[in-house]
Order: sequence, then C-alpha cells, then structure tokens
Amino acid sequence: YTLMSKNLKIALAVILGVLVADQFIKVYVKTHFYLGEEYTLFSWFKIHFTENAGMAFGYEFGGTWGKLLLSLFRIGAAIFGIWYLRDIIKKNMHPGYVAAIGFIFAGAVGNIIDSMFYGIWFTDSTMGPSVFMPAEGGYESFLHGHVVDMFYFPLAEGTFPDWFPFWGNEHFIFFRPVFNLADASITTGVLMILIWQKKYFKADEVKEESVSAQPEPAGDQAKD
Repeated sequence: YTLMSKNLKIALAVILGVLVADQFIKVYVKTHFYLGEEYTLFSWFKIHFTENAGMAFGYEFGGTWGKLLLSLFRIGAAIFGIWYLRDIIKKNMHPGYVAAIGFIFAGAVGNIIDSMFYGIWFTDSTMGPSVFMPAEGGYESFLHGHVVDMFYFPLAEGTFPDWFPFWGNEHFIFFRPVFNLADASITTGVLMILIWQKKYFKADEVKEESVSAQPEPAGDQAKD
C-alpha cells in the first residue's frame, strides 16, 4: 500500500508538472510571438516559434484527414495510457518506471491539448501574436489545432564533404528539428526505460521470485 501510494504521487507529480509547464510555455509563446519569430538566448539555443499539424519534432502527417486521424490516435493512446498507468501502479512496479511512463503520457497529452483546443482558443499567428479566446472564434475547428513548438538547438552547422553518401556538399544543421516540452518529456521517458530497463524490471522479477519461494502452509504439507 505504501509503495502504491508513492507511485501514485510520483505519477501525478510528473504528469501535472509537465502539463502545467508545457501549456504555460506554449500559451506564452503563442500570445507573445508571431509565427516564425526567433529570440536567441545563446548561439546554440534559440526560441523559434513554429507550429505543425503533424507529429513530434515538426514531422507532418497527411493533410486534413491525416491530422484528424492523428488527433484521434493520440486520444486513443492517452486513454490506453491512463489504463496502463493505473495497472503498473496497482502492480507496484519500480517507481522509476512509473515516472518514465508518466513522462511519456504527459507529453502525449500536452500535444493532444494543442490539437484539440488551440484552433478554437486562439487566432492565427501569421500576422502577429495570437489572441486568446477571440470573440470571432479561433483559426481552426475542434481536433484540427496546430501543435506549438519553440525550442531550437542548432548545436553545429556546416557542409557535408563531397564524398559523404547521399548528402555530399549539402548544408546541415544539428540539431535541426524545433520541438516543445511535451516532445522532450516523451523522449525523456523513452530514454529512462532504455537506459534503466534492467533495473526497472529486475526489481519486479525479484519480487515475483520471492513470492514463488514462499513455503506452503503447514496444513497443505500435512495433506501430502
């Protein structure tokens, strides 16, 4: 019971923390920047306001119908995420694993909010910063909102040598994709599982082995 309570608190803290921070940043950027505006914090870290109608890190997915299907898929994944989180909390899984799933779930929900409501809540950002809850309505319909991205880390820039396969002599920027806190949260959760999977699942295996190693009740032994 104590571990279950601890895991529940961890999951709630991670999810609420990521969602509040993610939405705060997105709303601030949406209402203070025009689309394409960029603010340089360091040479390798910029706030660059962009929007996408697709997947994480700005990748697109199939036009209007693709956008609708992607939004519905995200909602279905979030529903599954609620069930899965509840299941691993009940099973007393390793707290680190619960936190990792919490990061992934929070990131998914953070982008779902954009897709579901931002088209209704905000005006278009092309001509200037958006207006929140405009009287004339937003820029899109329900489930067709664009995901707000802003973090840009051009860590290195140059040109591929002419002998380099496929991209010889082409200009490159690393890291090119613009992303948001929700994307970073999903990535954090996945990396946690990849790096510490042995630790997370070994604890569960040890617990199962200890349960199976329990001696049989005396009454049962007597019957044998």
